[in-house]
Amino acid sequence: MHQKREKNLVAPQQNAPGPHRDDALSHAVGKDHEVESQENEEGTDIEVEEENLPSPAAAVHEEIRQEGEKELERDSLALGWSALAAGLSMGASLMAKGIFHARLPEGAIGFFVENLGYTIGFVIVIMARQQLFTENTLTAVLPFMHKPTRHNFAILMRLWGVVLVGNLIGTALMAFAFIHLPVFDSATRAAFVSLSQEVMANTPGEMFCNAIISGWIIASLVWMMPSAKHNKLLIIILMTYLMGIGNLTHIVVGSVEILYLVFNGDIPWWQFFYPFALPTLAGNIVGGTFIFALISHAQIRNDLSHHRRTSAASGNKTASAKQD
Repeated sequence: MHQKREKNLVAPQQNAPGPHRDDALSHAVGKDHEVESQENEEGTDIEVEEENLPSPAAAVHEEIRQEGEKELERDSLALGWSALAAGLSMGASLMAKGIFHARLPEGAIGFFVENLGYTIGFVIVIMARQQLFTENTLTAVLPFMHKPTRHNFAILMRLWGVVLVGNLIGTALMAFAFIHLPVFDSATRAAFVSLSQEVMANTPGEMFCNAIISGWIIASLVWMMPSAKHNKLLIIILMTYLMGIGNLTHIVVGSVEILYLVFNGDIPWWQFFYPFALPTLAGNIVGGTFIFALISHAQIRNDLSHHRRTSAASGNKTASAKQD
């Protein structure tokens, strides 16, 4: 059931003290980032209770859309710091995988064990609720798909831009630190180079296609989280482990690897953008947004529209009965 949002019915005095002016200013600034939606127009909250929605999938969709609206309405500086933290955290994937790679024997067992290290960065970022670009190919997109206005598109592009830049800055700082801080031995550093060169062995087309799959997997992971409850950690590890053993490309994890090669002098800087970043970014967006998000939204769009019409008709009948 929708709940009406509380409204301040007391008009502020004209010569209100400073705090009231600050609240008014914050409200005015926040309006620029407010998502355009039916609920915001009506002053209600998004319905997320499964028993009040037409299907379990609709409940998951609406819970993710609610989270997406919160992220879209956040301050840019807050998003940027969170994205920077996520970029730094994703360095843990290369670090753990490189340490395992340097110490495990070659062969199938070593391969499957070392890729557990790939999951570490995702565990940190997702459990810490940091801003990861590929999560936002679904979470932040659903509010736009729900109401595709120019304003909603603009605030989606703002979030994508801020989060992507923050992620890339974080990965660059981590890659630079891995090279210049006296932390790792020569075997681990050699493992970093070897693992990163495996990514660069892909053609641009392979980068793009691999990234489609990884974008779809991350979007699937996001979709599963509301139902995961106490199994979130296990699901994060399983889904991202699949990306690791599949040698799939990912714009944020891969940036740590490729920038390590750049800062180490193994490849020129422009190769970070092509053949890696541009095809990989495009693939992640296609997999997360144009495949998973579109299909997930399409499956419940008609259900929700029919449910709202039915609810409205039921409300009108109840009102008529009371008048009679």
